[in-house]
Amino acid sequence: MGGKVLITARTGSERQHYRDKVQRCLCALARMLAEGSFSFERQHIGLEIELNLVDKDMRPAMANAEVLAKLDDPSFQYELGQHNIELNVEPRPLAGDGVLDLAEQLKDSLAKADTKAGDAGARIAMIGILPTLRARHFKRKWLSANPRYAVLNEKIFAARGEDTVLDIEGVPLPSAGSEHLLHFADSILPESANTSTQLHLQVAPADFAANWNAAQALAGVQVALAANSPFLLNRALWHETRIPLFLQATDTRPPELRNQGVRPRVWFGERWITSIFDLFEENARYFPSLLPLTDAQDPLNELDAGRAPSLFELRMHNGTVWRWNRPIYDVVDGIPHLRVENRVLPAGPTVVDMMANAAFFYGAVRALSEQEPALWTRMPFQVAEDNLYAGARRGMDAQLCWPGTGWIRPDDLVLGTLLPMAHEGLRRCGVSDQARERLLGILERRCVTRRTGSVWQRETVAALEHRGRSRNAALCEMLRRYLEHMRSGEPVHTWPPAG
Repeated sequence: MGGKVLITARTGSERQHYRDKVQRCLCALARMLAEGSFSFERQHIGLEIELNLVDKDMRPAMANAEVLAKLDDPSFQYELGQHNIELNVEPRPLAGDGVLDLAEQLKDSLAKADTKAGDAGARIAMIGILPTLRARHFKRKWLSANPRYAVLNEKIFAARGEDTVLDIEGVPLPSAGSEHLLHFADSILPESANTSTQLHLQVAPADFAANWNAAQALAGVQVALAANSPFLLNRALWHETRIPLFLQATDTRPPELRNQGVRPRVWFGERWITSIFDLFEENARYFPSLLPLTDAQDPLNELDAGRAPSLFELRMHNGTVWRWNRPIYDVVDGIPHLRVENRVLPAGPTVVDMMANAAFFYGAVRALSEQEPALWTRMPFQVAEDNLYAGARRGMDAQLCWPGTGWIRPDDLVLGTLLPMAHEGLRRCGVSDQARERLLGILERRCVTRRTGSVWQRETVAALEHRGRSRNAALCEMLRRYLEHMRSGEPVHTWPPAG
């Protein structure tokens, strides 16, 4: 949600002009795809991590403006809530030790951020949902200072016409009953509870569809293996509660429009694709503008002049359709390229866990995208979406549907099928044996032990409550222990159970 809003179309004619510009951008994109206008010398990867700030009592620290001022580093940016910041890691080649180099830069950047946050009376927390958030932290006054967030808040609620409803049925903790969250919010700030890891993969135009389709098919497995968001507003909910929370917190549809089948803006999609153009065209066809901004550049005139157009309006619109695997068009130093932005993963628990998740994604997507016959010719699209929600809800205990296998747990699917494919995919990408074996070895041990961040959080809270702690006290103590382990850097499958 980066970028500042300076002007916005308000009159009918201005909105029509914006719509016309989006169509001209689509025409320009189609022409560029047909003419082979994109750069792809070697595959690059990138990463964004959304982070929480907490105080000494493990409560949200509404201090992002002060922390960012102390950091004075453009790689750190505002996020939606005042207890959030985002780290953008510079892209680098995937081949060789690129993933290990990324991990080292990430460790250095996070150590710097934690030090500067400490100067502001806060600490950094890498976790999918901060478990100590309460309803009072979702008041509109806690929106970050970036004016884009205020505009988004206004537009989403104007479209919806009523408060947001969070309605999530939980998965029971060990030896406990299920819990249910029903909460009404008058701002989009419940979405600030979601802190994610976003993986970027640069791809050639001809390979985009296969890579996006592979990423969609893999999403349910990813979220089950990496789940780290089990608590929200004092309730034990899904293993990866970010998935339903994001959908509900930014839903522009009142119940009547949902009943009509109007598509949500947090969207898995509805079909396999044959080109990146399919995704941008769907965005323009199905979703009204939330931020109808225009600039002076005409994209077709830019092409005629031999320059790469910014496609400003198309990119702005794309930024308000929150696909779990988002298409990205970007221009760097005058040269355009395409990326898949994978958005299903939570932040944390440690840098090495996130890098293991990334290595699995990059390797498995490479192997699946080149598999013959293509996986998506044997998997209905709805099955891929159902797998996402099953993996998010039950984590390692989910039952996923996979072609040629039928119903299977995610850890068994990975150990028997997808992990060898990820190894082979990373070899094809030129990733070093050291990086491949180190990171995929961590993922293998996570599957063998069946211990994710979510499993550790849920077991710890259940044990603390069994010893007499209240839910509030148990969540605070669990988070304190979580942050100690996070700073140790040891992967989550090695974390000791609550003692």
